[in-house]
Amino acid sequence: MDFDNPPPDPVAPLKAWLDEAGLIGLRNPRAMTLATVDPDGRPSARAVLLKDLDAAGAVFYTNSRSRKGRDLGGNPHAALLFYWDKQARQLSIEGRVSLVADAEADSYFASRPRGAQIGAWASNQSEPITDRAMLQGRVAQVSEKYDGREVPRPPHWVGYRVSLERIEFWQGQPDRLHDRVLYARGPDGGWTRQRLSP
Repeated sequence: MDFDNPPPDPVAPLKAWLDEAGLIGLRNPRAMTLATVDPDGRPSARAVLLKDLDAAGAVFYTNSRSRKGRDLGGNPHAALLFYWDKQARQLSIEGRVSLVADAEADSYFASRPRGAQIGAWASNQSEPITDRAMLQGRVAQVSEKYDGREVPRPPHWVGYRVSLERIEFWQGQPDRLHDRVLYARGPDGGWTRQRLSP
């Protein structure tokens, strides 16, 4: 990234940074912090995995009944943050959130390991549970129900797409004089670029 002369469109460098993060030996280079806000204005954050990225946005999958799903149901805006310590880099994305198409969610769910498919049915994500044995009992019930059959996608297991409205590239530099550039989507769909102070 040339921070003095950033490219007019951020999607190619965004993908390049993600690809480069995958080459430095990180276990989950596509792990990102997802920040949401509930209807009362209380923020929360957790780590999720990026599953797809294109000009339309960044996609992750989860249970729509979970805390993050409930937050997004009431306030469909989110922020994502990637932090790669080995490269002294941060990448943030902010935007409106929408559901991916059912066919897209079905296709991704079908590609998951069977155990993860069963877990999506067995876990009432974010809800209290007595102990691990209770969860394992639910897993056994779901496993028995779908024994010898394909596991369908639960209706509450969905994909969310965070649109690319604001993207910031952050590169650490000595003396905390970091390089930063912010892209913001304009009303015409084009991008504005601003170099920011560290």
